[in-house]
Amino acid sequence: MARFCLDLSPAVHQHAGLGRYAQELLLALAAADGQNEYVVFYNNPAAARVDPSLERFPKITTPLSYKPWRLSAMLAHFTRIPQDHLFSGVDLFHATDHLLPYFRRVKSVFTLHDLIFLFHPETHKPLNRWFLTLMMPRFLRAADAIIAVSECTKRDAIRFYGIPEEKITVIYEGVNPRFRPVGPEAMAAVRARYGLPEHFILYVGTIEPRKNLTVLLEAFSNLQSAICNLHLVFVGKKGWLYEGFFHRLRELGLEDRVIFTGYVPDEDLPAIYSAADLFVFPSLYEGFGLPVLEAMACGTPVVCSNTSSLPEVAGDAALLVDPTDVRALAGAMERALRDEILWATLRAMGMEKARQFTWEEAAQKTLTVYRRVGRTQHEPE
Repeated sequence: MARFCLDLSPAVHQHAGLGRYAQELLLALAAADGQNEYVVFYNNPAAARVDPSLERFPKITTPLSYKPWRLSAMLAHFTRIPQDHLFSGVDLFHATDHLLPYFRRVKSVFTLHDLIFLFHPETHKPLNRWFLTLMMPRFLRAADAIIAVSECTKRDAIRFYGIPEEKITVIYEGVNPRFRPVGPEAMAAVRARYGLPEHFILYVGTIEPRKNLTVLLEAFSNLQSAICNLHLVFVGKKGWLYEGFFHRLRELGLEDRVIFTGYVPDEDLPAIYSAADLFVFPSLYEGFGLPVLEAMACGTPVVCSNTSSLPEVAGDAALLVDPTDVRALAGAMERALRDEILWATLRAMGMEKARQFTWEEAAQKTLTVYRRVGRTQHEPE
């Protein structure tokens, strides 16, 4: 029996997409694998919010908060002082948070979600950009195997860092079965809980520059003159560098037409997706883009960017547009809302597309990577 440790830091600290990935993958792995033991790791337990589904797993923690923990890992790589002692009894560590401790004996798998800091450095805080620029190539070299969440991400890693293709395995994320169309009662409940209007366009995700939400505001402003009684709803927390977004919101005079729910627990998301007339995801760059599939699984038509991994994930089940073209985005939104046949077609094709992505399949493919790594000799960088 082997002991596998997954970094649950992004899940217990509610870091949106990375947190969803870590939690869903762990639960799927534990359900699929009755032979090995699963342990969770996270930093700063004093600030952690541990989902009840994760409490059954043995845990390893460090009291260090986010920046000190990253600094300690960075120093370990430069000084070549291993951190194996922090993970006593662990055979393999799975890095899910773009941070890999320095190991001499423990094997490691590193999930590469994206390389946004290279493509759009202006969307990252300077310190975070500096850390990732310095450490990402070291983490990727040090890992025994790399999981990329899309072919796009794999190509980027090979292009920018010269990572051998055979070291990277593409494993798509999945859609939890709870994401499905819900009935009128559940939709009425979330409308009342979050003050949602009868008709609205939905965005789910962090409010941060790379999500390109200022362009969504401008497209929505253009759309208002064509379609009345329509609102725009943002579900998710504020991220960073969001001041320009709110300044533009006020400039456009949209305060009365835009609703912010803040963080929403996972159990309410299917009903919110289902209640929306349209889901719009105009991100400049995504390593995967899970909200697109979650919206599709709930039967909500999708308009999203034609960049990075999104065409790979959405295929022809969504309307794809240039995220920098306000008129094109507004036009696609109007088409989807006005054309009943197109709306129904996108709904049906989206639900079919979402069924192709499961966490069970992701877990099986991840286990294959674990087993392959377990047969290799660890050679620290």
